[in-house]
Amino acid sequence: MKLALFGIPNIPLGKHNVKDPRLDQANELVEADKKTYAQVDVVGEDNALEADAILTTRESLPDLMLKDLEMVETRLGRNPPEAEQSALLKIQTALESERGLFTAGLSAPDLQAIAAHSFLTNKPIIVATPEELEAPDDLFVRALRESGYISFLTVGGKENRAWPIRKGATAWEAAGSIHTDLQKGFIRAEIIGFDDVIQAGGETEAKRAGKQRLETKTYVVQDYDLTHFRFNK
Repeated sequence: MKLALFGIPNIPLGKHNVKDPRLDQANELVEADKKTYAQVDVVGEDNALEADAILTTRESLPDLMLKDLEMVETRLGRNPPEAEQSALLKIQTALESERGLFTAGLSAPDLQAIAAHSFLTNKPIIVATPEELEAPDDLFVRALRESGYISFLTVGGKENRAWPIRKGATAWEAAGSIHTDLQKGFIRAEIIGFDDVIQAGGETEAKRAGKQRLETKTYVVQDYDLTHFRFNK
């Protein structure tokens, strides 16, 4: 997951751990050689168009909106087709209210009409507080969630690990995020809900309580599902 900074100079670019405390809880209950958090790839403003979401501040938000507003006004000044003009006017209204294109409520025809243009705000915008910028661990947890991502867990043995995937991803897609071999040979996913693991006091205890279930490749993975993939090697 790629997160672009806008008007935030004090967070280093590069990979950052998403220190979700739920992985810490799981790690206390399930023995493994190491613990690996999900990660976000923090990039600069120059790469914002390719990012999954943008992280900014309340002070920098108007400048972010202005960049897209300038593009809208440029296009409107060139007498675009009626469908594009209608969509652009809706975007203009949203931007002037400091709402990005992503939350402007555009219809499918509207989006089709502006498909040729790249807008910065056509993605989730996360506004960080000064307190969050001082200690950004919780901020990255929130940014991952508000960017439309969740994580699933694999535990035991060499590693307890959180794997980020887009919300709504299937078990088959989740398997592919680990390795294409898991996806190609997918048979079933063994799933235990995170709350069931915590309430039972561990993975083994949850299995004994009958909380593990087998799911097919079309199962929609839930946030922090404890997951084991059965596959043909």
